[in-house]
This record gives sequence, structure tokens and C-alpha cells, in this order.
Amino acid sequence: MMRALVAGDDADGLGSALEAEGVETTYIDTPVNAEGLEAAGLADVDLFVLTDLDDATAIPVAKDLHPDVKIVVYAHDTLPEFAKGQADLAVDPNLLGPETVAEELVA
Repeated sequence: MMRALVAGDDADGLGSALEAEGVETTYIDTPVNAEGLEAAGLADVDLFVLTDLDDATAIPVAKDLHPDVKIVVYAHDTLPEFAKGQADLAVDPNLLGPETVAEELVA
């Protein structure tokens, strides 16, 4: 079973769409730090979904803690340069709805 950790308010509903696709989804409040990621079970997830780019520093932290995790950014804002190389997928919710993104992630 695929597992995801969603950080941020998830106002656009990607977490719910992942759950509808059968993904075991855990939510973590922001701000996101190493201790919070570890406590939320980052080591056991396949996807780390970030919905609030005010916490973009969580991307390199997540990769340091779990190098194989797939980083998905689902946000309206632009991903900062320092995090672009570490994100596996960055999608603007205005371009693709959560159901479509979730379907592609589990395919």
C-alpha cells in the first residue's frame, strides 16, 4: 500500500484525492521541521506532499531524512530555486485538479 505524508493546509484537497485512490495519508501541521517529519512517520511513506511553500525548507530536510521519498509540491506559489532540484513533481492546482494528480501518482 502506498503511503503519503501531507504538510500544509491542503486547501485544494490532494490529500483527500490520494485517500480516495487508496493511499494511506497522514497530515502534518506547518511549520514543518525534522522532528515533526520524523514523528509523523516520514521514514515509512512513499510520498511527501507539500501544499504550503512557506515551508519549502521542509523539502531538503525530508530528502535528508528519507532520500528515496518522492517529493510532490501542490501549491499555487512558485517553488523557490533552492528546492527545485529536490522536488520530484511540482503542480499548480489551477492547472491540474487533485483527482488527476492523485491518479497519476498512484499509477
